[in-house]
Amino acid sequence: MSDQPGPKQQGLSVKISDEMHQGVYANRVIIAHSAEEFVFDFVADLPPGPAVVARVITAPAHALALLEALNENIGRYQHSHGAIRRPAGPAPTANA
Repeated sequence: MSDQPGPKQQGLSVKISDEMHQGVYANRVIIAHSAEEFVFDFVADLPPGPAVVARVITAPAHALALLEALNENIGRYQHSHGAIRRPAGPAPTANA
């Protein structure tokens, strides 16, 4: 485990293991939900076939906070780098 603090958000300091710090590649996400939780299955759709590389389960309020943070950060990204173009072909996300 790394002794270095991870990302800071609103005064929150978190630790992140060296393995987690490297991250995983995902180019699709499958989203499911119940009344109590949202499930995000991040998928690497690469040969020899798609595989779930990470699963995140969270409360609806946290999923909403994620949506809001993602919208804000996409706006910042596009302000700095221009509009994000969608690739041709099937959408990179799937909802279950």
